Amino acid sequence: MGLFKSVLFIIVFASFTVANACSNGQCKLLDECSSNEDCEAGLYCSSCPQGFSGTRCVRTTITDQFKLLNNSLPFNKYAFLTTHNAFAIDGYPSHTGVPRVTFSNQEDSITQQLNNGARALMLDTYDFEGDIWLCHSNGGKCNIFTAFGPALDTLKEIEAFLASNPSEIVTLILEDYVETPNGLTNVFTSAGLMKYWFPLSKMPQNGKDWPLVSDMVANNQRLIVFTSKRAKQDTEGIAYQWNYMVENQYGNDGMKAGSCPNRGESSPLDDKSKSLVLVNYFYSIPIKQLSCESNSGDLINMLHTCYGSAANRWANFVAVDYYKKSEGGGSFQATDMLNGRLLCGCDDVHACVVRCSQHT
Repeated sequence: MGLFKSVLFIIVFASFTVANACSNGQCKLLDECSSNEDCEAGLYCSSCPQGFSGTRCVRTTITDQFKLLNNSLPFNKYAFLTTHNAFAIDGYPSHTGVPRVTFSNQEDSITQQLNNGARALMLDTYDFEGDIWLCHSNGGKCNIFTAFGPALDTLKEIEAFLASNPSEIVTLILEDYVETPNGLTNVFTSAGLMKYWFPLSKMPQNGKDWPLVSDMVANNQRLIVFTSKRAKQDTEGIAYQWNYMVENQYGNDGMKAGSCPNRGESSPLDDKSKSLVLVNYFYSIPIKQLSCESNSGDLINMLHTCYGSAANRWANFVAVDYYKKSEGGGSFQATDMLNGRLLCGCDDVHACVVRCSQHT
């Protein structure tokens, strides 16, 4: 009878626990959940076998450092979440009529990425079918089975976001294979984005500070575009990325603990004549199941490593695959850490509100 009572107690206790488990938007960070609706605002229900069992609530949005603190510092004094191959989206419908055979790097639409706080998008632009397309290809040629869609569609989403969010700035980093003269200018014009264009003439030389974010917003110069093609800085007024930014090695070679080498096209990370620092942290072949781990503690460790390699400069851009996958805070917490370090020397931007007692 004693054993029966013990078993009965366990069953009743377990039933009570299940009945009183969080739900209906009440579950907090890392609480167990069964659907997105269980989690409170700013979280969603996700799995990460490498980090925890079952499904739990993890972060899905960035902290807006401008609303939390201010936007009165130069642009290069802030950090921004960056989505690698932002256009390569799971389930993106074929626009060619041919099944796509290539990798995807993100789960959300461009609009969702922006709404969740991504403020820099990496896009690969190609000539294709007499137009400018976004494509996940190699050898500088877009194939019918690696094409995602016309660049115009994505650029229109960006324009809609900028129109609806008049205090936000978006940076586009183009891996650019477009050879058509003025091809990029024409598609940006067609998307209605030229009215937001941050002019080349205002981009700083020799590592000087960028304009104040508040001035960029006031002047409605809220779209920064970089190209990987040097000639387009002269022919189309599109900033050549490597004149303004240093970047670490992407892919598996950039994920070795304790090492932060520069990307081949980039100046050394400690070149202070470039005022922006970008840190990549994603696998050469995107693996969604592993991104939750790589986007978490390993990412923050790499940001510290790259800080040393970049002459004690924190990254302005942190680029990841599957940006929402994490063990809890993920790429959002990493960006909070960067902004905390940049703005007040703290490990989290929220601490800047009251300032932490120690500065590094």
